[in-house]
Amino acid sequence: MTDFADLNLHNLAARLDGQGIATVSLNRAAKRNALDSATVEELVALFSAIPRRGVRAVILRGEGSHFCAGLDLVEHHGADRTPAEFMHLCLRWHEAFNKMEYGGVPVIAALKGAVVGGGLELASAAHVRVADRTTYFALPEGQRGLFTGGGATIRVAGLVGKARMIDMMLTGRIYQGQEAVDVGLAQYLVEDAEAKARELAEAAAANLPLTNFAICSAISHMQNMSALDAAYAEAVVAGVVNTQPEARARLKAFADKTAARVRPE
Repeated sequence: MTDFADLNLHNLAARLDGQGIATVSLNRAAKRNALDSATVEELVALFSAIPRRGVRAVILRGEGSHFCAGLDLVEHHGADRTPAEFMHLCLRWHEAFNKMEYGGVPVIAALKGAVVGGGLELASAAHVRVADRTTYFALPEGQRGLFTGGGATIRVAGLVGKARMIDMMLTGRIYQGQEAVDVGLAQYLVEDAEAKARELAEAAAANLPLTNFAICSAISHMQNMSALDAAYAEAVVAGVVNTQPEARARLKAFADKTAARVRPE
């Protein structure tokens, strides 16, 4: 067990259990887990460390009633940043979220309450999103005189499409419940998001780490390539992953018909 104490986390809490599953909590419940600059720096540090610490899956959650209400607007107003200063802050958001998406360790987000603005950008950097019945999604930047700066134009638009994202920003449209799943903001809608996230994290952690690395890194990279380059990259990754020595026992179990078969429940 470790609490990642060497990282001196204050706005995040993180612990690794015996199954290799790290539970990462946004720890600013009084602020609806809004992301200030210090929290972003902690996300960079933590998700830089996670791939090198034997972590097999991550559950990302929020303390209190909300997952994340986005950019800490009180801090932003008080800081009165210059354009250059805010640009560099946005680049740190990108650094944190890229380390999540491309780090090669499955990140399962357990969502509740507000998942808005930068909170939706954070959630969209996870590989799997599990919402409960209280969860609602929005991009209210347009009504606040702002524009997204943490990757929504990349990840949220990739989930819901350009037209829906523009609608969300122009009108303040809120998605929740089954409609949010239908448009791609979450993959699961359940009564207990953290319990489901745990179930999914345990399933992912049972996979071989190299296979998970390919799933949780290579696919995102390939989406940024031309079709021809992506086909080449996919073949290279498959050549490495599909011949890994650790897979031999699993392949033997399939050949011997002792492995579980893929069947609907």
